[in-house]
Order: sequence, then C-alpha cells, then structure tokens
Amino acid sequence: MRTQQLPTTGTSSHQLGTLPAREHLAVSQTEPVLDVVIPVYNEEKDLEGCVRRLHAHLTRTFPYPFRITIADNASTDRTPAVARTLEREIAEVTSFRLEQKGRGRALRTVWSASDAPVLAYMDVDLSTDLNALLPLVAPLISGHSDLAIGSRLARSSRVVRGAKREFISRTYNLILRGSLAARFSDAQCGFKAIRKDVAERLLPLVEDTGWFFDTEMLVLAERAGLRIHEVPVDWVDDPNSTVDIVKTATDDLKGVMRVGRALATGALPLDRLRRPFGDDPRDEIAEAPVGLARQLVGFCVVGGLSTLAYLLLFSLFRMGMGSQLANALALLVSAVGNTAANRRLTFGVRGRDKAMRHQAQGLVVFGIGLALTSGSLAALNAANSAPAQGTEIAVLVAANLAATVLRFLLFRAWVFPSQGEDEGEGQGQGQGESGMRMQPAVQVRPGTPYESEQPQQPQYQPQQPYPYADAPQGGTPWRVSGQTGYGDETMRMRPIDPHEYDPRSNR
Repeated sequence: MRTQQLPTTGTSSHQLGTLPAREHLAVSQTEPVLDVVIPVYNEEKDLEGCVRRLHAHLTRTFPYPFRITIADNASTDRTPAVARTLEREIAEVTSFRLEQKGRGRALRTVWSASDAPVLAYMDVDLSTDLNALLPLVAPLISGHSDLAIGSRLARSSRVVRGAKREFISRTYNLILRGSLAARFSDAQCGFKAIRKDVAERLLPLVEDTGWFFDTEMLVLAERAGLRIHEVPVDWVDDPNSTVDIVKTATDDLKGVMRVGRALATGALPLDRLRRPFGDDPRDEIAEAPVGLARQLVGFCVVGGLSTLAYLLLFSLFRMGMGSQLANALALLVSAVGNTAANRRLTFGVRGRDKAMRHQAQGLVVFGIGLALTSGSLAALNAANSAPAQGTEIAVLVAANLAATVLRFLLFRAWVFPSQGEDEGEGQGQGQGESGMRMQPAVQVRPGTPYESEQPQQPQYQPQQPYPYADAPQGGTPWRVSGQTGYGDETMRMRPIDPHEYDPRSNR
C-alpha cells in the first residue's frame, strides 16, 4: 500500500490559471478515464463487498478504462489489510494510506495525485444506486459540465431514510441557500465527480479537510461560474452509519460562516477560475441575471440579521443618549453592513469596483429608512411624552418592516439594477461586477444555410463531408450509409442531412 503525503500549501500559476475551454475528453482505451475514490475509516466489514460490487458494475457498464482507489483515512482495524488484498487481486484497484483522518483530506490527496481526466468519489456503504454513476460522469466526459453531483432532494429521486436525517439534510441545504446563495440542491450526498483540469485549479482554494469539503468546493465552483450537473439518485440510508451528526453539523455551520466571510470580503480569487467556453454567444454573459425569488430569500436573511444587529445597537446606544440619536447611529452602522452583505450575497456583485458608489447609494436608502423610523419615533413621542423602551422598540420594528420593503425595491431597481439595465452603459465582462455583454448577432459557421441574411436552399453534395461538421483535432473521417462525417471513436452518430425540400424554408 502506498502512503501519499498531502500536497504543499503553495500553488502554482498553472493551478490557479484560467481554465481551458470545455471539450470532449480525449479518452484512451488503455489509460484510466475515470478514477473512483472510496474514502474509508475502519470499514473492514464493508470494504471488500463495496469494491467488488463497484468493480463488477463498472466492468459491465462503463465503456472506458477505469480505476478504483481506496483512500484509507488512518484506519486502526483491518481495513489496510483488506485494501492490500483487493489491490493484489483486482488489477483496477489501488490504495492509498493517509496517516490523518478527514474525508476532504483524503479526496484532495488522491484527486491531486490521480492522472485520470475524470475524478469521482462515493461512500463505502454504497447507499446510492450505482446505475446513476454513468449519468454522473457522462457530462464531464462530453465537455458539457465541470462538476456533477448526485441529488437526493430532486423531485425524481427515490430516497429511504429516517425523519431525523431528512430534516437535517433539508435544513442544511436551506441554510446554504439563504446564507451563501447556493443553487445546487444537495451538498452532502456522497456521490460526486469533477474534471481533473477543474480540480487542479479549484482544490487549492478549498480549505476544509473534513465533511464540509464537498460544500465548500461546490459553493466556490458555483460562484466562479462553473457548471454543476445534478443527477437524481435512488438512495437508501445506512442505519449503521458511524457519522457523528451533531459534530458534523457544528463543523458545517462553522464552515458556512468562514466561507461566507471570505466571499463577503472578496478574499477568494474566484476570477482566476473564469474560463473560455465555446462559440455560444450566451457564454459571454459575465453574470447570469439573478432570480427574484432567490434575491428575496437572500435579502430576508440579511435583513433579519441586520435588524437584530440594529436593535442590539439601539439598546446599547439608548443607555447613554436620546432615542433619536441612538436610532440614527444604530441605523447607520447596520446600514453599512447591510449594504455590503446584500451587495455580495443577495445581488452577487463581486470585487471592489464601485463598492464606494454602492455604499453611497446605500446611505441614501439609509436616509429614507431613517426618515421613516425617526418619523415614527416623533409620532410616538407626540402621543406619549415618556414612552417605555419596549414600546419604542415595537414601533421601530413596525417602521423597519416598511423601510425594508422600500429598501429592497431601491436596491433592486437603483443600487444593484438587473443586468442589461444598468444605466445604459453596456457594461460587459471586465467592465463591471454585474454587467452583461451581449453580442449583436449569433455567429454562424461559414457554409451553413443561415450564413446570409436570407435563407438559401442548401445544396446537397453526395460523397462530401457534411458541411455542418467540424473535424476535431485528431478526429478521423468515417462513413455511414455512403455519407462521410467526422468524429472520434466514442461517437458514431449519423449526421443529419439537409433535405431537398424543407418546409421551414417557406416560412
């Protein structure tokens, strides 16, 4: 068994460089295309059955060479001996021994050392139906996606587990959506895959070495604009799981706070993960428009925390000054934090560009809120010259609710306007955090019937390469039913010929 040490903390410029364009992987018929990692700790009873079952499934269904890697997290039972036996008996099985525990540490170690272009992992209990493995990795091989995850919370998933785990899982994902604006549905399902070229750039940014590793990797990937493919899975809970739910939940919440703070302060160089895509003009969009529903959720979470901070500050300031001055100071401090948090978490604005402008606009919104709350206090004092502090707080809560609705509308329409509506400046990628660059027209390949302004009847030429097909580098010509096309050995799709009479040409 080999012992793999963790990579050094320093990262090369290659690791943090721009990601290459998505392309169909140059698969090999001799070298492993897929490396499935199974992290284990004291799993002497389940390891052999898991590996043999997974190996039989991949041998039967996976069309490319593969490897199964056992990542032993410092086990103290017979797990290392079982792993060595499997490595000797099965050619596609290898093993690593780590002297420190941590699922994230194991995945980082093995993925960093692997030479396979697609990296995956699954839990040793095989709770997830293996029939989802090929749909999981297919979008990565084809070049469609950067990462892929199994989801137990998708509508078409079939899941068998207790109410306690169901509640914890859904609550955790709700927290991720509200605090980190995550859009993926299931962060902790032990069934994920990533392209090697993406892992080389993304993993150096992931700090966690335990159970939060998955979540942090997905959040950073999503914020960097990488494409995450979700696969509905059939999943049966393992009643003998040794995972400490309370400790795991506590560590996850600490990780959420750490990542949220890093995102809010711009400490993560996510712009280095930007990548060139294909020739689809939609790929030029720097930031996809954010949906109203998600903005409302993020705004409510930030607003709730801001209100608590505001009430606490008001109570503290009120001990040494009048209610009007205490209200103004508390509102000012909370408004600065509210604008910064909404800028990052609710409206997805990254970087420091225009940060001062946004804060200035936020102070204008603060002034409107101050007028509402101060007016409410003035009305209360006019009705009662010595109101109780509890009454003052109740009036301020009501006034803040009205101010919150107005604040959201102003933030959405004025401070952080929707993309494509930002002052008519035509902001594009590299010109503003929330701008969008749209190309004036869709670019088409020469030789297509859409090349000219007026559609023309394509001329079919027998025995000629199909004019729509682009031969990829290294591609070999092939012939189906007397027609010629291009492609690699993994795709044998028959090209669609232009019809002599297409009814659409008369439109």
